[in-house]
Amino acid sequence: MAIVKLSTSERRRVSAFITCLVLATLAWMLTTLTNNYNYKVKRLLVYNNMPQKRAFRALQSDTVDVMVQGTGWDMFFSKFKPVDKRVNIDLHSLESKNFIALNSQLDQINRRKDPDQKIISFDPDTLYFDFTNRSTKRVPVKLILDVNYQQQFALSDNVIIKPSYVTLSGPSNVIDKIKVWNTDSLKLKGINETVNTKVNLQPVHEANLSIYPKAVQVQIPVDEFTEKTLDIPVKLIGNVHYYDVKIFPAKVKVTFTTSLTKYPELDEDFFEATADLALWSDRNYTVLPVKLARIPPFCKIVKIEPQNIDFIVKK
Repeated sequence: MAIVKLSTSERRRVSAFITCLVLATLAWMLTTLTNNYNYKVKRLLVYNNMPQKRAFRALQSDTVDVMVQGTGWDMFFSKFKPVDKRVNIDLHSLESKNFIALNSQLDQINRRKDPDQKIISFDPDTLYFDFTNRSTKRVPVKLILDVNYQQQFALSDNVIIKPSYVTLSGPSNVIDKIKVWNTDSLKLKGINETVNTKVNLQPVHEANLSIYPKAVQVQIPVDEFTEKTLDIPVKLIGNVHYYDVKIFPAKVKVTFTTSLTKYPELDEDFFEATADLALWSDRNYTVLPVKLARIPPFCKIVKIEPQNIDFIVKK
């Protein structure tokens, strides 16, 4: 391929041409990006000032197309800078109407938004709602708990939630399906003492549903645990023919863990050990396994000695 050799003057002219072309391109781009343009974006509707006496359900999606006016620079940099994609819609007029004209709230909406991106229209521009009777219901609070205790520490009593119930208000067909209301997840690690904390309830996702209160006080009793051993009498069950039965031994040693606070008060009356004679009469067992029919709450059985007992049936 032949190589074109340019003279010094020709190289200067080519360089000047390229420079002028680049400058002209930059000037065109600057002029173009300075102009105003209308472009379409997706926005999420957030409802405010909801009617208190009427329950409602939106008949369309809460995501709408929004026509935004801004410069070419705004349109270009909107792809890189964070933008609030929510649009607050005032619903107070639903007390007397069953629709909201979005374009009638443009001035109010734009006062709250970034002035560089002015909203000029919505599609759809009118929201319609279905209304039902509004009712209230109390449901229990469910604590979502993820806790890790320090070694030798554990939950020592029932978790206390105040209030233990919350009040829901909304359409009957919605709240009738709700049986409990969850809290936000409470995550705790290395706990070695009782926890008292405030936990938020999970937020309401339906625009026509409200909840009160929005947070609860939670108490998680925590104590150090240790082992204790008691002699527990064995109660014979399943003796439907009322045989005269002698069991050996009559008591078993039960070793369990309990909190230091409850350690002094726990005695054999808190436990019930049983042996089922039906295992002999129906299944020919030669020894009877011991089972604990009653155990104090928050106690963990370590071992039972012996696990099986002998017996003699006198006929």
